[in-house]
Amino acid sequence: MLNPFCWVLVSRLGPLFALYLGPHYTVVVNSHTHAREVLLQRGRDFAGRPSMVTTELLTRGGKDIAFSDYSPLWKFHRRLVHNSFTLFGEGTSRLQEVVLSAVDSLCAELLSNQTCGFDPSPAVTRAVTNVVCRLVFSSTYRPGEKELQEVIRYNNGIVETIAQGGLVDIFPWMKYLPNRSLRKLKECITIRDHLLSSKLQEHKESLTDGEPRDLLDALLKGQTSSGRGQKSHGSEGAGITDDHILMTAAEAFGAGVETTSTTLLWILAYLLHHPEVQERVQRELDEQVGAERPVSVSDRGRLPYLDCVINEGMRIRPVSPVLIPHTAMTHSSIGGYAVSRGTRVLVNMWSIHHDPRLWDKPDLFLPDRFLDDQGQRVTPACFLPFGAGPRVCVGESLARLELFLFLSSLLQRMSFRLPDGDPPPNLQGRLGVVLQPLPYKVIVTPRSGWEGGATKVGSG
Repeated sequence: MLNPFCWVLVSRLGPLFALYLGPHYTVVVNSHTHAREVLLQRGRDFAGRPSMVTTELLTRGGKDIAFSDYSPLWKFHRRLVHNSFTLFGEGTSRLQEVVLSAVDSLCAELLSNQTCGFDPSPAVTRAVTNVVCRLVFSSTYRPGEKELQEVIRYNNGIVETIAQGGLVDIFPWMKYLPNRSLRKLKECITIRDHLLSSKLQEHKESLTDGEPRDLLDALLKGQTSSGRGQKSHGSEGAGITDDHILMTAAEAFGAGVETTSTTLLWILAYLLHHPEVQERVQRELDEQVGAERPVSVSDRGRLPYLDCVINEGMRIRPVSPVLIPHTAMTHSSIGGYAVSRGTRVLVNMWSIHHDPRLWDKPDLFLPDRFLDDQGQRVTPACFLPFGAGPRVCVGESLARLELFLFLSSLLQRMSFRLPDGDPPPNLQGRLGVVLQPLPYKVIVTPRSGWEGGATKVGSG
């Protein structure tokens, strides 16, 4: 996937420019108006995906949702995934139970380190990975369990190697040359597919007519019903294979773990820079929820400032500074300029989320920018952390719910501060598949009533 070096060209070349990345004619979109044209107004014109070496390996030739090219089969597959999310928990208490269970374990682990400074990244990543494992194939792991470590190891390996694979995606012929990163990527994919294939086989053997236990169950049921309803769905319904199910499960890890954990770590980094923001969120939690019970999804409407902190974290440090490349599926235009079929289009979300014409003091962490004069939430049209249109992230509502429950629960139960003498976290970040914060250390202290970590002391 492409390294967004084009950021530095924005100030010189303006909101829309084109260049050749190797042999590929590429249009770079840096403005909100042009981005909405590409993603929404002409969303179907630009809904295609380019074929790239790393993503073809990663997805068994485009059997996933994020990297697969636009087609009737892709539309049916996406609809099946969306329906499966709804079946196994999105919008129900089941998802909340899964996340809060992981929150309890995370809080206990963080509070066990409260006497010294430590890097919160491994614990946060384990907790988010556990949520995905539970949602995808109903497995729950304790820290240090071999299978959990295997999932984290292969997921990290894939993320690291794809981040280094930019050149082979621009010049595909390079895949025939010795390539250490590509070799490691293939090894990680083999480990991933072996684990997920065994989980899929177990689910096939134990599948019942009852409610789906998890995403694999829901997808298998959807696959079966699409086969039975082939006439009503058309030929695309019959095209959902086991590979599509496996790659959907794999994508849940690739997209669901890295983006959620990275966003949480960025927000914690900014709270260390702005302790007054942390204190304000905690006052809101104390007033609206209290310390007698855990936070729940039903509290979300009463916690507008917390929501603004999450939004500001996603704005100031978008985990995908440049969205996954689009391709023009037909001759079209952007901003009145003709764009030929097959042209690659990069939407520069970093530029849009830092445009001083759209955001006051865009380089400052200011959650209040998402509140109006009456203290009500506002969502500017130029805020697009999950993309928009036909290619909007299918797991957006699930990710938002996770971020809300994790952050609200952490700040309800504990406070974060810098170790004595340590500088605040470096906010430049490290660019790979996502924009990650550099490692930093925290000290956590339990808030009143949460000294036990998982449950309020005395609450049963």
